[in-house]
Order: sequence, then structure tokens, then C-alpha cells
Amino acid sequence: MTKRRMFLRMVTASLLRRRSRMLIALLSIGIGSTILAGLVTIYVDVPRQMGAQFRSYGANMLLLPKEDGTLNRESLQAALNTIPADSLVGAAPYCYTRLDMTSRQQSFTAAGTDFDQIQKTSPYFSVEGNYPAKSREILVGREIAETIGVKTGSDMVLTWQPGTTSGSGAADGGRLPGSVLSGQAEGFGGGMVYVTASLDKESRIASLTADTSSQTPEIGGAVPENESFMEQFAGMTLPVRPEDVDVVSGATVTSTAIVNALNTAVATTTAVRPKTLNFNVAGILTTGGEEEGYVFLSLEDMETMTGSDRLDVAELSISASAGQLEEYAELIGESSDSVQARLVKRVTRSEASVLEKLTGLVFLVTLVVLLLTMICVSTTMTAVVSERRREIGLRKALGASDGSIRAEFLGEGLFLGLLGGVMGAVLGFAFAQAVSVHVFGSSIMFQPLLLPAAILVSMTIAALSCLLPIRRAVAIDPALVLKGE
Repeated sequence: MTKRRMFLRMVTASLLRRRSRMLIALLSIGIGSTILAGLVTIYVDVPRQMGAQFRSYGANMLLLPKEDGTLNRESLQAALNTIPADSLVGAAPYCYTRLDMTSRQQSFTAAGTDFDQIQKTSPYFSVEGNYPAKSREILVGREIAETIGVKTGSDMVLTWQPGTTSGSGAADGGRLPGSVLSGQAEGFGGGMVYVTASLDKESRIASLTADTSSQTPEIGGAVPENESFMEQFAGMTLPVRPEDVDVVSGATVTSTAIVNALNTAVATTTAVRPKTLNFNVAGILTTGGEEEGYVFLSLEDMETMTGSDRLDVAELSISASAGQLEEYAELIGESSDSVQARLVKRVTRSEASVLEKLTGLVFLVTLVVLLLTMICVSTTMTAVVSERRREIGLRKALGASDGSIRAEFLGEGLFLGLLGGVMGAVLGFAFAQAVSVHVFGSSIMFQPLLLPAAILVSMTIAALSCLLPIRRAVAIDPALVLKGE
């Protein structure tokens, strides 16, 4: 029989003779290893889990046009190509404008968007009915729905009026001789008033037309029919002073709105005409926020109405750490001449704060579990040494070296650590899986390094726990033990 086989037989025989005590030590190591393996597995996988949970709070990055740049679908896609596809949860573009509902004398903020993407970036949106799935369908905020009395399935006729979009970019709004200006301003009851003015060769007002259909019929709505009021603007230069204008009696607010719209009018690059479309309400949106005061339509319908493919902003939901998000933002800014990225600090900071606190909690629990495991194993091995005092004394009297005594007890500890580590790795994954399913609502993936790591840690803890008992075993005096003292 070889020395190695003899050593293994001695270790296993010693463990079997004291099954009850060794079972306690094994359970201590196994439970400790289970908790540690479970916590480590959860901690390794928790950034992904937490990221998925935080995505329900909305986007964590915004894409905006640079000062001299333009954000459209092409530049948006170019920016998205810099982000790994497996990290991008969703990207919802938005284009904002004002739409009028002339029949109710109401004007709303409208947002053109991609409804498939908005469900990914804003999963907290609550929709009564359905998200729009076809052309000419809209999503109406609850605040607007209650104000005008529309429900799911109702029809809404909305009008887009060209006004303050300038193609010249000049400081004077492109008010050059012979140009045509368009402007808008808020009139009575919040309804929008639109004007179109032509300038002569001396940049004076040659003609003026106004659309006040959103105002009260036969009062503000009849102001454009008042020839004396409209003709008084001929020959004036911009901006018009309100005190130089004789307002229509009984329609002061509408008259003032025409003056304000005229003073904010700018040149348009093309002759854009108002666009009116009939929409069907697919759903009513409830968020508890400002979105309830908007109407949402598809980007295609928005482009049909305005004739423009511009975007104001894109909301991105990205599954990544705060550091990775900053890297993506810098990369987008460096690679694009027209798009810049900004982080939504309230989301990224909250996520980083939670992960930081979780790290501290895992470290503290790990430390406590390790300490308790070491105390339990050390106490058990100390009791074993006390029981085997006569055996140890006899072996030393027969010539056994201190090294052989150390090796035997250390071998017993390492063997217990090996069994406890294997048991802890398996049960730890099951523990982590149960926690993940009940807390995060999703399963986790098995970490290949979990088994060797759990075994190594368990054997190390068992070895350290045996140091004090081994020291006591080596210090036994054979003469005193054999005398019965």
C-alpha cells in the first residue's frame, strides 16, 4: 500500500468514526458555501437584472441635434450603430409640433414617434385601448381626452398650420424684400391664430391674411372679414407696435393675437399649405405626467402633415453601467457632426447608487458568513482534537512527527471543504435562481466558474479553521497523556 493511499484511508476512517461531529462541520461549510455561492451568483448577474428593472423607469440617454446639426432618421440610425445591438433595449424618436382641432377650438402639442419603440423605452405607459398600429391612428393623453370628451374609437380632425419654421436662419427671420412670412400666436381660449404676410420691395407689408377659425365664431372668427382692420397693416414695417393698431371691438384678444403672430412671423423656404387629416383614437394614455397633455401619432403621419423628416429628440434605453453609458455618449459625440448624446442623470445615478449599496451589502454578508463558518468548523475540529488526545499522544510516543499530525488534520479539513464546496455550488445556484425569480421575475444563467470558485473558497476556509486545532494537537505532550494527566 502506498503512502498516499494509506494517508487517504487514515483521513476517511477518522471522519467516519466521528460522523456526527464531522457532519456538523460539513453542514457548516456547505451552508456557508451555499450562501456565498448564491450571493456571488446574484451579484454577478444583478447588473443585468437591475438594468432590466431600471429600464421600466424610462430612457437613460437622449440624442439631440447639435447646434448646427440636424437630427433625422438617417443621423439617428448612424448614432445607434455605435451602440452594441445586444445593449440597446429601444430607441424612440420624437418630433413635436402644434396641431389644431378647429371644431373644438383647441390646440394641442403633438408628438410623432415610433410606437413599437416607445413601448420599449417607456414601459410605464398605461394605455386604455391599444397602441396605434395603422396609419391615421393616434394615442390621446387622458387630460386632453377628458377636456374634449373623446374616447377609444372616436374620430378627431386635426390641422397643421405652417408658421414659425424658418429656412433662412437669418437674424431677422428672413424678412427680405418681396418675401412671404408666416407666423402664429395663441388667441382666445388657447386657440391658435395664423397669419401670412407679403412684403414689398421696401420690406413693408403689402398684404396680410389671417386664419382665426379656432376663435369664437362671429366674434374672433370674423376678424379677418373686417376690411378696415386688415387693411391698416398695409405699409407698416415689422415689428408692428400694438399701440399703432386699432383692434376690433369685442375681439380684442384675437386682434392682439394677429399682431403677435405677425411680429413673430418668419420667411418660409417653400409655399407650405395647412394640412388637415382625420384620425381615429386607438387608445387613451395615462402616465401621471405631462404626456397626458399630448397626442401621439406615427412619424409617417407627422411627415405627411408637416412635410418634414426632422426629429427633435430620441430617447434611448440602454442596458449598461453608468461608465459604459458615458463611453457611448462620448463615442456618439465624436463620430457624429450632427448628433449629441446626454445621459438622463436621475436614472443612471439611481442605478449606480443601488449597485454600490448592493456591493457593500454582499461584502458585509460574505464577511459575516465566512466568520461564522470558520468559528463552527474550528470549534468542531477542536473538539475532535480533545477526543483524540490519547491517540495523538500514543502516535507521537511511537515516533510520529509533528508534520504527519498536521497533515492528517489538515487533510480532514480539506476533504470537508471539498465536499462542502461541491454541495454549496449546486445549492447556491438553486438559491440564487429562487431569489432571482421571486425578486426580479426572471431566471439567471449558471456561471461556469462558480463550481471551482466555491470549492477553492470552501477548502481555504476549512484549512484556516483547522490552524488552531492543529496547533493544539501538535502541542500535546505524549508523557502527560499516557500518564493519564
